[in-house]
Amino acid sequence: MYDQVAQNKRRSILLIAGFVVLIVAVGAALNLLVQGGPALIVVALVIAGGSAALSYWKSDAVALAVSRARPATVEEYPRLHNIVEGLCIAGGLPKPRIYIVDDPSPNAFATGRNPKHAAIAVTTGLLERMNRVELEGVIAHELSHIKNYDILVSTLAVTMVGVIAIAADVGLRFMWFGMGRSRNNRNDNHGGGALAILAVLGFALLILSPIIARVMQAAVSRKRETLADVSGIELTRYPPGLISALEKLRDDYTVVGSTSHATAHLWIEQPQAVDEGEGRMSRINRMFNTHPPLEERIALLREL
Repeated sequence: MYDQVAQNKRRSILLIAGFVVLIVAVGAALNLLVQGGPALIVVALVIAGGSAALSYWKSDAVALAVSRARPATVEEYPRLHNIVEGLCIAGGLPKPRIYIVDDPSPNAFATGRNPKHAAIAVTTGLLERMNRVELEGVIAHELSHIKNYDILVSTLAVTMVGVIAIAADVGLRFMWFGMGRSRNNRNDNHGGGALAILAVLGFALLILSPIIARVMQAAVSRKRETLADVSGIELTRYPPGLISALEKLRDDYTVVGSTSHATAHLWIEQPQAVDEGEGRMSRINRMFNTHPPLEERIALLREL
Protein backbone atom coordinates (compact mmCIF):
# COMPACT_ATOMS: atom_id res chain seq x y z
CA MET A 1 0.00 0.00 0.00
CA TYR A 2 2.85 2.39 0.82
CA ASP A 3 4.37 1.69 -2.59
CA GLN A 4 1.02 2.61 -4.13
CA VAL A 5 1.00 5.91 -2.21
CA ALA A 6 4.49 6.69 -3.54
CA GLN A 7 3.33 5.83 -7.06
CA ASN A 8 0.34 8.14 -6.59
CA LYS A 9 2.65 11.05 -5.83
CA ARG A 10 4.70 10.37 -8.96
CA ARG A 11 1.55 10.00 -11.05
CA SER A 12 0.30 13.30 -9.67
CA ILE A 13 3.35 15.08 -11.08
CA LEU A 14 2.93 13.34 -14.44
CA LEU A 15 -0.78 14.13 -14.57
CA ILE A 16 -0.22 17.80 -13.79
CA ALA A 17 2.47 17.93 -16.49
CA GLY A 18 0.08 16.20 -18.88
CA PHE A 19 -2.63 18.79 -18.25
CA VAL A 20 -0.16 21.63 -18.85
CA VAL A 21 1.04 20.02 -22.10
CA LEU A 22 -2.56 19.55 -23.22
CA ILE A 23 -3.37 23.20 -22.53
CA VAL A 24 -0.32 24.28 -24.54
CA ALA A 25 -1.31 21.90 -27.36
CA VAL A 26 -4.81 23.39 -27.43
CA GLY A 27 -3.27 26.86 -27.62
CA ALA A 28 -0.97 25.76 -30.44
CA ALA A 29 -3.91 24.25 -32.33
CA LEU A 30 -5.86 27.48 -31.92
CA ASN A 31 -2.86 29.46 -33.14
CA LEU A 32 -2.55 27.24 -36.22
CA LEU A 33 -6.21 27.65 -37.08
CA VAL A 34 -6.46 31.43 -36.62
CA GLN A 35 -2.85 32.27 -37.60
CA GLY A 36 -2.30 34.24 -34.42
CA GLY A 37 1.48 34.14 -34.65
CA PRO A 38 4.05 33.73 -31.83
CA ALA A 39 2.04 36.03 -29.55
CA LEU A 40 -0.76 33.48 -29.25
CA ILE A 41 1.74 30.73 -28.35
CA VAL A 42 3.09 32.96 -25.57
CA VAL A 43 -0.46 33.55 -24.38
CA ALA A 44 -1.06 29.77 -24.32
CA LEU A 45 2.09 29.23 -22.24
CA VAL A 46 1.06 31.98 -19.83
CA ILE A 47 -2.43 30.49 -19.51
CA ALA A 48 -0.97 27.01 -18.92
CA GLY A 49 1.40 28.23 -16.21
CA GLY A 50 -1.20 30.51 -14.68
CA SER A 51 -3.87 27.82 -14.59
CA ALA A 52 -1.44 25.39 -12.91
CA ALA A 53 -0.53 27.97 -10.26
CA LEU A 54 -4.14 29.04 -9.74
CA SER A 55 -5.22 25.43 -9.54
CA TYR A 56 -2.63 24.69 -6.85
CA TRP A 57 -3.65 27.56 -4.62
CA LYS A 58 -7.38 27.97 -5.25
CA SER A 59 -8.84 24.71 -6.61
CA ASP A 60 -10.20 23.70 -3.21
CA ALA A 61 -12.15 26.95 -2.98
CA VAL A 62 -13.48 26.38 -6.50
CA ALA A 63 -14.54 22.80 -5.69
CA LEU A 64 -16.31 23.88 -2.51
CA ALA A 65 -18.02 26.79 -4.25
CA VAL A 66 -19.22 24.62 -7.16
CA SER A 67 -20.60 22.12 -4.65
CA ARG A 68 -22.32 24.92 -2.68
CA ALA A 69 -20.62 23.79 0.50
CA ARG A 70 -20.89 25.86 3.67
CA PRO A 71 -18.78 25.66 6.85
CA ALA A 72 -20.06 23.15 9.42
CA THR A 73 -19.94 24.69 12.90
CA VAL A 74 -19.18 22.61 15.99
CA GLU A 75 -22.43 23.80 17.59
CA GLU A 76 -24.57 22.61 14.68
CA TYR A 77 -22.71 19.36 13.89
CA PRO A 78 -20.96 18.14 17.08
CA ARG A 79 -21.07 14.44 16.11
CA LEU A 80 -19.40 15.11 12.77
CA HIS A 81 -16.62 17.15 14.36
CA ASN A 82 -16.13 14.50 17.05
CA ILE A 83 -15.72 11.73 14.46
CA VAL A 84 -13.29 13.77 12.33
CA GLU A 85 -11.19 14.73 15.37
CA GLY A 86 -10.99 11.14 16.63
CA LEU A 87 -9.93 9.75 13.26
CA CYS A 88 -7.38 12.53 12.75
CA ILE A 89 -5.79 11.69 16.10
CA ALA A 90 -5.69 8.00 15.15
CA GLY A 91 -4.17 8.76 11.76
CA GLY A 92 -1.75 11.47 12.87
CA LEU A 93 -3.40 14.07 10.63
CA PRO A 94 -4.20 17.73 11.26
CA LYS A 95 -7.93 18.36 11.45
CA PRO A 96 -9.26 19.51 8.06
CA ARG A 97 -11.87 22.19 7.59
CA ILE A 98 -15.34 20.68 7.62
CA TYR A 99 -18.16 21.67 5.27
CA ILE A 100 -21.79 20.73 4.72
CA VAL A 101 -23.57 20.42 1.38
CA ASP A 102 -27.33 20.79 1.71
CA ASP A 103 -28.39 17.87 -0.48
CA PRO A 104 -30.52 14.78 0.26
CA SER A 105 -28.18 12.46 -1.66
CA PRO A 106 -25.67 10.70 0.65
CA ASN A 107 -22.14 11.57 -0.46
CA ALA A 108 -18.87 13.19 0.62
CA PHE A 109 -15.56 14.43 -0.75
CA ALA A 110 -12.17 15.74 0.32
CA THR A 111 -10.26 18.57 -1.31
CA GLY A 112 -7.14 20.70 -0.79
CA ARG A 113 -3.49 20.74 -1.76
CA ASN A 114 -1.96 18.92 1.24
CA PRO A 115 -2.94 17.64 4.72
CA LYS A 116 -2.33 21.07 6.28
CA HIS A 117 -4.62 22.77 3.78
CA ALA A 118 -7.43 20.24 3.37
CA ALA A 119 -11.20 20.21 3.69
CA ILE A 120 -13.90 17.57 3.93
CA ALA A 121 -17.47 18.13 2.77
CA VAL A 122 -20.41 15.84 3.51
CA THR A 123 -24.01 16.09 2.39
CA THR A 124 -26.91 16.40 4.79
CA GLY A 125 -28.24 13.20 3.23
CA LEU A 126 -25.12 11.33 4.36
CA LEU A 127 -25.55 12.54 7.95
CA GLU A 128 -29.19 11.52 7.96
CA ARG A 129 -28.75 8.01 6.54
CA MET A 130 -25.52 6.80 8.14
CA ASN A 131 -25.11 5.57 11.70
CA ARG A 132 -21.93 6.38 13.59
CA VAL A 133 -19.76 3.46 12.43
CA GLU A 134 -20.86 3.96 8.82
CA LEU A 135 -20.12 7.67 9.00
CA GLU A 136 -16.72 6.86 10.50
CA GLY A 137 -16.03 4.59 7.54
CA VAL A 138 -16.89 7.33 5.03
CA ILE A 139 -14.87 9.99 6.89
CA ALA A 140 -11.91 7.57 7.17
CA HIS A 141 -12.10 7.06 3.39
CA GLU A 142 -11.93 10.82 2.81
CA LEU A 143 -9.14 11.29 5.34
CA SER A 144 -7.23 8.57 3.50
CA HIS A 145 -7.42 10.66 0.33
CA ILE A 146 -5.81 13.46 2.34
CA LYS A 147 -3.17 11.21 3.91
CA ASN A 148 -2.31 9.58 0.56
CA TYR A 149 -2.01 13.00 -1.14
CA ASP A 150 -4.78 12.09 -3.57
CA ILE A 151 -6.43 15.43 -2.97
CA LEU A 152 -3.71 17.42 -4.71
CA VAL A 153 -4.14 15.94 -8.17
CA SER A 154 -7.89 15.45 -7.73
CA THR A 155 -8.37 19.09 -6.80
CA LEU A 156 -6.05 20.35 -9.53
CA ALA A 157 -8.06 18.37 -12.07
CA VAL A 158 -11.17 20.40 -11.17
CA THR A 159 -9.82 23.64 -12.61
CA MET A 160 -7.53 22.15 -15.25
CA VAL A 161 -10.36 20.21 -16.90
CA GLY A 162 -12.35 23.43 -16.87
CA VAL A 163 -9.51 25.46 -18.42
CA ILE A 164 -9.07 22.92 -21.21
CA ALA A 165 -12.80 22.84 -21.91
CA ILE A 166 -12.97 26.65 -22.03
CA ALA A 167 -9.90 26.88 -24.29
CA ALA A 168 -11.36 24.30 -26.67
CA ASP A 169 -14.69 26.12 -26.68
CA VAL A 170 -12.99 29.44 -27.52
CA GLY A 171 -11.09 27.77 -30.35
CA LEU A 172 -14.23 26.25 -31.83
CA ARG A 173 -16.01 29.60 -31.62
CA PHE A 174 -13.14 31.18 -33.54
CA MET A 175 -13.62 28.57 -36.23
CA TRP A 176 -17.40 28.86 -36.19
CA PHE A 177 -17.39 32.62 -36.77
CA GLY A 178 -14.70 32.31 -39.42
CA MET A 179 -11.98 34.27 -37.63
CA GLY A 180 -8.71 33.73 -39.41
CA ARG A 181 -10.34 32.57 -42.66
CA SER A 182 -9.14 35.51 -44.65
CA ARG A 183 -5.60 35.09 -43.41
CA ASN A 184 -5.70 31.39 -44.12
CA ASN A 185 -6.98 32.12 -47.61
CA ARG A 186 -4.08 34.49 -48.28
CA ASN A 187 -1.69 31.74 -47.28
CA ASP A 188 -3.31 29.03 -49.40
CA ASN A 189 -0.80 29.48 -52.21
CA HIS A 190 2.15 29.31 -49.82
CA GLY A 191 1.18 26.80 -47.16
CA GLY A 192 0.41 23.86 -49.40
CA GLY A 193 -1.26 20.64 -48.36
CA ALA A 194 0.85 20.28 -45.21
CA LEU A 195 -0.78 23.34 -43.66
CA ALA A 196 -4.23 22.00 -44.49
CA ILE A 197 -3.42 18.68 -42.80
CA LEU A 198 -2.10 20.45 -39.72
CA ALA A 199 -5.22 22.60 -39.61
CA VAL A 200 -7.42 19.49 -39.68
CA LEU A 201 -5.36 17.92 -36.88
CA GLY A 202 -5.59 21.13 -34.86
CA PHE A 203 -9.35 21.23 -35.30
CA ALA A 204 -9.59 17.58 -34.20
CA LEU A 205 -7.52 18.37 -31.09
CA LEU A 206 -9.86 21.20 -30.14
CA ILE A 207 -12.81 18.83 -30.36
CA LEU A 208 -11.13 15.93 -28.55
CA SER A 209 -9.19 17.83 -25.86
CA PRO A 210 -12.06 17.96 -23.31
CA ILE A 211 -12.57 14.21 -23.81
CA ILE A 212 -8.84 13.58 -23.37
CA ALA A 213 -8.88 15.62 -20.17
CA ARG A 214 -11.84 13.62 -18.85
CA VAL A 215 -10.10 10.32 -19.65
CA MET A 216 -6.99 11.48 -17.80
CA GLN A 217 -9.18 12.48 -14.88
CA ALA A 218 -11.02 9.15 -14.80
CA ALA A 219 -7.91 7.00 -15.19
CA VAL A 220 -6.28 8.34 -12.05
CA SER A 221 -9.45 8.46 -9.92
CA ARG A 222 -10.48 4.80 -10.12
CA LYS A 223 -7.35 3.36 -8.49
CA ARG A 224 -7.33 6.05 -5.83
CA GLU A 225 -10.86 5.26 -4.72
CA THR A 226 -9.96 1.61 -4.12
CA LEU A 227 -6.78 2.57 -2.28
CA ALA A 228 -8.70 5.02 -0.09
CA ASP A 229 -11.18 2.25 0.83
CA VAL A 230 -8.34 0.01 2.02
CA SER A 231 -6.57 2.88 3.81
CA GLY A 232 -9.85 3.86 5.49
CA ILE A 233 -10.25 0.34 6.86
CA GLU A 234 -6.70 0.51 8.21
CA LEU A 235 -7.64 3.74 9.98
CA THR A 236 -10.87 2.53 11.60
CA ARG A 237 -9.84 -1.13 12.10
CA TYR A 238 -13.48 -2.01 11.41
CA PRO A 239 -14.25 -3.11 7.81
CA PRO A 240 -18.02 -3.64 8.41
CA GLY A 241 -18.48 0.11 8.94
CA LEU A 242 -17.32 1.18 5.49
CA ILE A 243 -18.83 -1.92 3.85
CA SER A 244 -22.24 -1.07 5.29
CA ALA A 245 -21.85 2.57 4.19
CA LEU A 246 -20.96 1.56 0.62
CA GLU A 247 -23.94 -0.81 0.55
CA LYS A 248 -26.24 2.06 1.49
CA LEU A 249 -24.65 4.21 -1.22
CA ARG A 250 -25.11 1.37 -3.72
CA ASP A 251 -28.80 1.05 -2.89
CA ASP A 252 -29.40 4.81 -3.10
CA TYR A 253 -30.32 6.24 -6.52
CA THR A 254 -30.49 9.95 -5.74
CA VAL A 255 -27.96 12.25 -7.41
CA VAL A 256 -26.17 15.26 -6.00
CA GLY A 257 -27.72 18.42 -7.39
CA SER A 258 -24.73 20.71 -6.89
CA THR A 259 -22.08 18.88 -8.89
CA SER A 260 -20.53 18.93 -12.34
CA HIS A 261 -18.32 16.80 -14.58
CA ALA A 262 -15.32 18.75 -13.29
CA THR A 263 -15.95 17.79 -9.64
CA ALA A 264 -17.55 14.34 -10.03
CA HIS A 265 -14.26 12.51 -9.39
CA LEU A 266 -13.92 14.08 -5.92
CA TRP A 267 -16.94 12.35 -4.37
CA ILE A 268 -16.84 8.96 -2.62
CA GLU A 269 -19.25 7.63 -5.25
CA GLN A 270 -20.39 8.89 -8.65
CA PRO A 271 -22.66 11.85 -7.79
CA GLN A 272 -24.29 12.03 -11.22
CA ALA A 273 -26.87 9.85 -12.92
CA VAL A 274 -25.37 6.63 -14.30
CA ASP A 275 -28.35 4.24 -14.35
CA GLU A 276 -31.12 4.21 -16.91
CA GLY A 277 -34.08 6.22 -15.65
CA GLU A 278 -31.97 8.56 -13.49
CA GLY A 279 -31.54 11.11 -16.23
CA ARG A 280 -30.90 11.75 -19.90
CA MET A 281 -27.17 12.12 -19.32
CA SER A 282 -26.76 8.71 -17.65
CA ARG A 283 -25.26 7.06 -20.72
CA ILE A 284 -22.65 9.81 -21.17
CA ASN A 285 -21.89 9.81 -17.45
CA ARG A 286 -21.23 6.07 -17.58
CA MET A 287 -18.75 6.56 -20.39
CA PHE A 288 -16.66 8.89 -18.22
CA ASN A 289 -17.39 7.39 -14.82
CA THR A 290 -14.49 8.23 -12.52
CA HIS A 291 -15.35 5.55 -9.93
CA PRO A 292 -15.01 1.77 -9.93
CA PRO A 293 -18.32 -0.10 -9.41
CA LEU A 294 -19.43 -0.14 -5.77
CA GLU A 295 -19.93 -3.91 -5.96
CA GLU A 296 -16.24 -4.36 -6.76
CA ARG A 297 -15.21 -2.10 -3.90
CA ILE A 298 -17.48 -3.91 -1.45
CA ALA A 299 -16.22 -7.34 -2.59
CA LEU A 300 -12.62 -6.24 -2.10
CA LEU A 301 -13.28 -4.99 1.43
CA ARG A 302 -15.03 -8.23 2.37
CA GLU A 303 -11.83 -10.10 1.55
CA LEU A 304 -9.81 -8.10 4.10
